[in-house]
Amino acid sequence: MALIMDVRGHSPRWGEGCFIAPNATIVGDVLMGNHCSVWFNAVIRGDVNSIRIGDYCNIQDGAVIHCTYERTKTIIGNRVSIGHNAIVHGCTIHDNVLIGMGAIIMDGAVIHSGSIIGAGAVVLAGTVVEAGTIWAGNPARFIKMAGDKSDEIARIAGNYPLYASWFQQEKE
Repeated sequence: MALIMDVRGHSPRWGEGCFIAPNATIVGDVLMGNHCSVWFNAVIRGDVNSIRIGDYCNIQDGAVIHCTYERTKTIIGNRVSIGHNAIVHGCTIHDNVLIGMGAIIMDGAVIHSGSIIGAGAVVLAGTVVEAGTIWAGNPARFIKMAGDKSDEIARIAGNYPLYASWFQQEKE
């Protein structure tokens, strides 16, 4: 059973059709929309500030979502995919974004819609990633315009409710 905990008077809440893996952890001031999935060993820790996650988001295996005490909240839009072992910390991620496996998004960064952050990239504190761009590297830098990659971003976000349904069916 997933570890769901109240912290400092805040209880995690989520919408309809969400899948939360049995060993995921969600604590504190977390509000997640509909049709989201939180996968194995993922941690969403709203103990020191709030975390807001839109609809159709997937927080993949081992990812960590956190924020900074009294300074930075974490806000994640709709149809966002957070790759395996990524760290999203005190930042804003707009709609239709793909955060690659092992990427790190630091405090105060803003990732605008339709962008892709490559696997292993480190987006430094305060960085602004313009809409429809691809960034990669350590530190992350602009690589190119995303162009027709918006279909890939949508496909990945769209696949995760299907994957989650396989685990829901096992319960029935």
